[in-house]
Amino acid sequence: MDVSTGSLLFAFGLTLFAGLSTGIGSALAFYTKQTNKKFLCGALGFSAGVMIYVSMIEIFVKARDSLEVVYGTTRGYWITTIAFFAGIALIAIIDRVVPSAENPHEMRDVKDIKRSKTHDPALLRMGLFSALAIAIHNFPEGLATFIGAIQDPTLGISIAVAIAIHNIPEGIAVSVPIYFATGNRKKAFLYSFLSGLSEPIGAMLGYFLLMQFFSEATFGIIFAGVAGIMVYISLDELLPTAEKYGEHHIAIYGLIGGMAVMALSLLMFV
Repeated sequence: MDVSTGSLLFAFGLTLFAGLSTGIGSALAFYTKQTNKKFLCGALGFSAGVMIYVSMIEIFVKARDSLEVVYGTTRGYWITTIAFFAGIALIAIIDRVVPSAENPHEMRDVKDIKRSKTHDPALLRMGLFSALAIAIHNFPEGLATFIGAIQDPTLGISIAVAIAIHNIPEGIAVSVPIYFATGNRKKAFLYSFLSGLSEPIGAMLGYFLLMQFFSEATFGIIFAGVAGIMVYISLDELLPTAEKYGEHHIAIYGLIGGMAVMALSLLMFV
């Protein structure tokens, strides 16, 4: 499968945008007194809706089409399904090996952390470990955005926006404890920035490692795995985090809204 330089640059740009959205979270943490939890709840639910819908309706189907061309209908469908659950298994293993430190996705209001002891080593350790955990989790997310954008620019944009929304609270989770442990905004922003930077780095490393093997079959297997990764992230991280920040129904309305918007965007390009 030939990929043009323009497609590669576009895919890399989208992945960079998604990853560096952790910086938006840092800015929100520094310059707002209190996070609007209901809005964040709805936004995370929306992001989950986009990712689940596009994974099951678009990405899985495209992966199956590619694999059926190479292996035939029955075998291609089997390989697609196995690759889908292999993607789930991969991200689940990463999640187990690199667990969240004191739940880095759980964000407290800035004013609550201000009440904590400044220059507290425990806060600093929490922030640094959260940065490391998030950086490792971002590798497969970066590959998902990158491969999606190469296959279909519209699809890539949808995935990038969904992951960018997902990365905002992660940026807050990294920067807030480091800032109130050190009193240094620049250091807090830097660690938050670096945790998001792993996303485009992971995408490029993944692509160049696989480039020599890139074919219709390889693409289909990777794309099916990406669908599994995105479904797992949505169910394991986005929806539980959304419910912690707001009401159950706000998260569900956001989820349905994300699915509807994703469906409409796909219909517009039929």
